Amino acid sequence: MLARSRYLLFKSADKWSPSHKQRASILFAQYPDIKKAFDLTHDLRLIFSKTKDKAVAYTKLAHWYNKVADSGFRSFNTISATIHTHYKEILNFFDNKSNQRFRRIIQCKTKSFQGCT
Repeated sequence: MLARSRYLLFKSADKWSPSHKQRASILFAQYPDIKKAFDLTHDLRLIFSKTKDKAVAYTKLAHWYNKVADSGFRSFNTISATIHTHYKEILNFFDNKSNQRFRRIIQCKTKSFQGCT
């Protein structure tokens, strides 16, 4: 069961097929710690993929950091310590993310005849 479920644990839950969802529900029922670890990982993934505002990201990262502390998983201590130590630099990602999108939009508008998407 664990070997066949490995792939779905690397994917975002938003992209699971119905069979992945069924397999995940069985896996998480048998191994609740895997569910907790997946949720922590998925929450962090969503912060970086869905959040656009730096202040919102700061708040979400703080909540995530507290969840990691409450979870008791030592394996997450490294990443949470890194985020705690370098949060200012990490939050710059959200500035650059929006700046890069704006830059791409401008490039596509100036080169619209070349078929930018």
